[in-house]
Amino acid sequence: MIGSNDFRSGTVALRDGGHMPVIGFGTLIADPATTVSATRDAIEAGYRHFDCAERYRNEREVGAALESGLSARGIARDAIFATTKLWNSNHRPERVGRALDGSLERLGLDYLDLYLVHTPFAFQAGDEQDPRDANGNVLYDVSVTLLDTWHAMEELVDRGRCRAIGFSDITLSELQPLYDSAKNKPAAIQVESHPYLPETELLAYCNQRGIVFTAFAPLGHGIRPGPLEDPVIARIAARLERTPAQVLLAWAVQRGTAVLTTPKTAARARENFDISALPSDAFDEINAIETRQRFNEVVKTGSPGFIPPSTA
Repeated sequence: MIGSNDFRSGTVALRDGGHMPVIGFGTLIADPATTVSATRDAIEAGYRHFDCAERYRNEREVGAALESGLSARGIARDAIFATTKLWNSNHRPERVGRALDGSLERLGLDYLDLYLVHTPFAFQAGDEQDPRDANGNVLYDVSVTLLDTWHAMEELVDRGRCRAIGFSDITLSELQPLYDSAKNKPAAIQVESHPYLPETELLAYCNQRGIVFTAFAPLGHGIRPGPLEDPVIARIAARLERTPAQVLLAWAVQRGTAVLTTPKTAARARENFDISALPSDAFDEINAIETRQRFNEVVKTGSPGFIPPSTA
């Protein structure tokens, strides 16, 4: 629970008894050197929630930064919350455990706090992350269902390799039947959400069932024009002497979600971590924004889809 108006130390409870810090550091960073420096800067700024993915191809760099950064500050493993994600080409049940083992090895961890199915789409199984046919179309694996994959994820919890499991990039219509069929109910989901895409119905569903809702792209992926330049956000930021980013992140936490942000500099890491509650009138003003826009089309994975054809 978030116990004060200062969100920096706020947490939300997971169904396994663990607690997720509400402000998370997302590691979707293309450059390896920047991945290391940004992760270290995030640790220094106070982040203790680190969101990773096999797909990002930088788990090893994140792991190295965590090892050195935590050691330098005397921070124990159980003081951080580590998440990573199962990629689409590993959805077959016999590949799920091996995929987790690979991520743990690269991250230098003995267990995960949270393991997510990255998207609800199974690609052709194999080491190629972007399997495509001669025409550039994604090769799907229609022989495996998302429920098959979920049952394999449940076994990982039973074995103690991860403490909680969930979904990323999932819609309400996809989540509902999986929740109903699951033995081990999803502990968390991670979806794009910001004032232009509040996902109000999905958030209500999660709140009713004890599923932690984590918002990625809470700043609209930094795409301009977007929430960062919205006139309502700009006016509130000026009035409260905060930055637009701080206003957007505070709104997200205040409505009951965890958030992920990916600052690449030490100054930005400090800015994005230093958030606190908005006055109720400001919160209501943001809720009244009527613009609706999705910036990440991952929920429509396919051809052309969100994964560009390889140019290698």
